[in-house]
Amino acid sequence: LLFVLGAVTCTLFLAVNALYSASDDVIELTPTNFNREVIQSESLWLVEFYAPWCGHCQRLTPEWKKAATALKGVVKVGAVDADKHQSLGGQYGVRGFPTIKIFGANKNKAEDYQGGRTSDAIVDAALSALRSLVKDRLSGRSGGYSSGKQSRDSGSGGKRDVIELTDDSFDKNIINSDDVWMVEFYAPWCGHCKNLEPEWAAAATEVKEQTKGKVKLAAVDATVNQMLAGRYGIRGFPTIKIFQKGEDPVDYDGGRTRSDIIARALDLFSDNAPPPELLEIINEDVLRSTCDAHQLCIISVLPHILDTGASGRNSYLDVMLKMAEKYKKKMWGWLWTEAGAQSDLESSLGIGGFGYPAMAAVNARKMKFALLKGSFSEQGINEFLRELSVGRGSTAPVGGGAFPKIHSVEPWDGKDGELPVEDDIDLSDVDLDDWDKDEL
Repeated sequence: LLFVLGAVTCTLFLAVNALYSASDDVIELTPTNFNREVIQSESLWLVEFYAPWCGHCQRLTPEWKKAATALKGVVKVGAVDADKHQSLGGQYGVRGFPTIKIFGANKNKAEDYQGGRTSDAIVDAALSALRSLVKDRLSGRSGGYSSGKQSRDSGSGGKRDVIELTDDSFDKNIINSDDVWMVEFYAPWCGHCKNLEPEWAAAATEVKEQTKGKVKLAAVDATVNQMLAGRYGIRGFPTIKIFQKGEDPVDYDGGRTRSDIIARALDLFSDNAPPPELLEIINEDVLRSTCDAHQLCIISVLPHILDTGASGRNSYLDVMLKMAEKYKKKMWGWLWTEAGAQSDLESSLGIGGFGYPAMAAVNARKMKFALLKGSFSEQGINEFLRELSVGRGSTAPVGGGAFPKIHSVEPWDGKDGELPVEDDIDLSDVDLDDWDKDEL
């Protein structure tokens, strides 16, 4: 497997070439099964968060498999493709690859593994963590979060991330709000509500951070605020409803764990997020900041303004904007430049000199790119991006192995281009007859 990953035929997007298969003792984890397998489990878990394109992850793979086989039936060993499942990686603060976390008695407080990357070191750490877990059970300490559980009224550290709403405050907070609201209607005496409470509170903190407050988690005591309970037909507890501007509220019918709630909140966030900006490459900072911050940057080279005029250029930009909207959940960067403005960049992407408009998808981490072969249209670009999103399509290394020098240019002013004004030549003082004689 490692040989395949290192081969020259390796594609730009390795998400489809997972490092683990069903025949391994490593359990592949996804947002769909993570709660069931890990969070709700009584077992100790070691979980690797990896990216298939990451060299360190590829080198860890055989050691991780050996450790999983050795620990089979004793400690669970799993792996998450955090490049493919970014919401799950983000939920656990994964900032680099590979990241290994130990999920012990308290599944909501995973510990970072900082040990060696050999199978021996991994097994030793697992057995040490297992010993601690068993000793805690022997001494009566469950390690769970219930001992530190806050009541709804006490808050957490004086600042709560679950917003308590009432009959009086509900409308002014939610109606016409540009934010998405997930609202739990509860009863203080309800056992299921008490079980949900720490999950809801933990999710509220994560969601607030990851969506920068654009998705909010709230709670309503339906036994006190009976007007709201009646308005929304609350018949059982807890009932969770989702409120979005301009739409009727809908019931949330997903799982009741922290990660279930967070996953749905992040989906709501991406559904409501604006499309990414479409930026003109006017200097090096624009290119590098966009391509370094995203898994892919989509770069279009549009015809010269004298060839299309403003209306023609805007039609191309409109196509790009529509595609940026369509693929906004991918969190890609979107850039454009005019033919000839960045000729070195064009050459490094195999574009230069003809065939405008052109488009390349660049993975800046690996310095590889894929080129649009079809038409520069919604259909052609959609087919190109759809193939990339599932890991297909031919790729090539960026010329020179790095981005070339980017020239600073003036941004397009939105107008039709103008031909350069040539200087008038005054021939009134030239004796053409004498000139012809001299030349002859």
